[in-house]
Amino acid sequence: MLDFFHTAVRTWFTKQLGEPTRAQLEAWPAIERGEHTLLLAPTGSGKTLAAFLIAINRLMFERSIRAHPGDTDPTDKPAGAGAGVSVLYISPLKALGVDVERNLRHPLLGIQRAADDAGHDYTLPTVAIRSGDTDPAERRQIARTPPDILITTPESLYLILTSKARQILSNDDSIIINEIHSMVET
Repeated sequence: MLDFFHTAVRTWFTKQLGEPTRAQLEAWPAIERGEHTLLLAPTGSGKTLAAFLIAINRLMFERSIRAHPGDTDPTDKPAGAGAGVSVLYISPLKALGVDVERNLRHPLLGIQRAADDAGHDYTLPTVAIRSGDTDPAERRQIARTPPDILITTPESLYLILTSKARQILSNDDSIIINEIHSMVET
């Protein structure tokens, strides 16, 4: 049931959460295969973690393996190397984006501790929020050194896409849209 994940992810998940929810079990295979996935489940069913955990696993462990000396693929860059955003999270509300960023820190730090305890190599993903409340200096920093995970609103995404900063999204391979029903009409 947690076979998709690195040992450190499985260790953290089991210690912190126990068993995966039905929503997680049903979503992970499709997400792992890179399929477009719509996850519809009640509040508190682990939807957000279901959406993020495959990406966290990939960013922390799969990329850290390719980032070692002797690798031959020049397109693989370690986290923080200006590779661009890998995971774009779109929230209709700034406050929800802030909550998601705060809640994302828990698994990142927990998985980091589990990896450290077991002596596993990893690359800790960087996370940033880009909304109307983001100050100009922070916006410039995001454009110069894109985070691995960018949390934003539809309005801020529009501003990114219509500016030179759009290049930070050129390597994005996952888009998570929260509360999609509230954005469909727009």
